[in-house]
Amino acid sequence: MNYLNENVNELLFNFEERLGKAVAHVKAEFSMVRAGRVSTGLVERINVDYFGEPTPIRNLGNITASDSRTIVINLWDTAILREVCKALTLAQLGANPIDDGRVIRLIFPILTKERREELKKQVKKIAEEGKVAIRNERKNTMDGLKRISKDDNISEDEVETIKKDVEKLTGTYTESLDKLLANKESEILEI
Repeated sequence: MNYLNENVNELLFNFEERLGKAVAHVKAEFSMVRAGRVSTGLVERINVDYFGEPTPIRNLGNITASDSRTIVINLWDTAILREVCKALTLAQLGANPIDDGRVIRLIFPILTKERREELKKQVKKIAEEGKVAIRNERKNTMDGLKRISKDDNISEDEVETIKKDVEKLTGTYTESLDKLLANKESEILEI
C-alpha cells in the first residue's frame, strides 16, 4: 500500500503499527490467563520490589513449568524470596507460593468447569477490548484521512481506495484476534 502522498503513507504505516500493538497486547494479556496447563507467562510480568526498583520476576531468576499444574521459580538472589512470595500472593493467581529456602513453587488446583467458564468470559472480554482498540484506531485513521484529503487535495477515488485498504487492514487484524481467542478458549477447555 504505497501511495504518492507521503502523509497518507505515514498515516497508514502508523495505523498498521498501532493495530499490531493492539494484537500484541491481547496476546500478552492472554498469556496471563491460566488455561488447562500452567504457563510461565502467569508470573513473568509480576513486579517485585528489588532494591527499590519494580522488577519483573522474569528478570530475577529462572521460571519453569515443572508439570501441568506447577510453576517453579529459581531465583538468582535468594535474599529476595520473601519479596517475591509477597508479590505472588498479592497477584492473586489462585495458588499460594511455597518457599523452601531455595526455590518458590506455585501448585495450582485442577480447574473446575465453573472456573473454566469464568476464564472463557475473561478472555472474551480481553479480546473485545482489543477489538474496541482496533475500531478506535480505524476511526482515528479515517479522521486523519479526511484532514489529509482536504489539505493535500487528494481525489475522491484515491480516498475511497485508501478507505478500502484501512477496512481490509482492520478486518485482517480483527480476524487475528478472533483466531487468538479461539485458540485460548480451546486451551482453557482442554482437560
